[in-house]
Amino acid sequence: MSMSVGSESGDDDAVMSEINTTPLVDIMLVLLIIFLITSPVVLQLQKVNLPAETNEVTKPAPEDINITINKDGEMYWNQTRIANTDELFKFFAEQSVKVPQPAVKVRGDQASRYEAVGRVLYTAQRAGVQKVGFVIEPPDKG
Repeated sequence: MSMSVGSESGDDDAVMSEINTTPLVDIMLVLLIIFLITSPVVLQLQKVNLPAETNEVTKPAPEDINITINKDGEMYWNQTRIANTDELFKFFAEQSVKVPQPAVKVRGDQASRYEAVGRVLYTAQRAGVQKVGFVIEPPDKG
């Protein structure tokens, strides 16, 4: 019974051309574990309370001017119909000299033409109104 320990062909001097990646993988896994353990400690140095989202209903001030434009282009101040832009200009001119100046809030129907909204904006600009805004429906959260 004999046992062969080496090769007899004389290949002992041949260079091994493959890279042993096992130690490299071991080192990378150790570094990964160290970074996973230490990163939460580093990232949570400062506690910050972020503001929560709130949805507040706007309460219009009684001095605000609400102009409504329906789908036919007719203009209304509260429930009073305004015949034309000359009448609207006189109304805006009276309101624009007040201190503090009231804000104009335009409520235009979705089906109304932009021309009708543009006439209201142009008339407000000519009368010297400083604050003009639009009233819209909030988007659905869903």
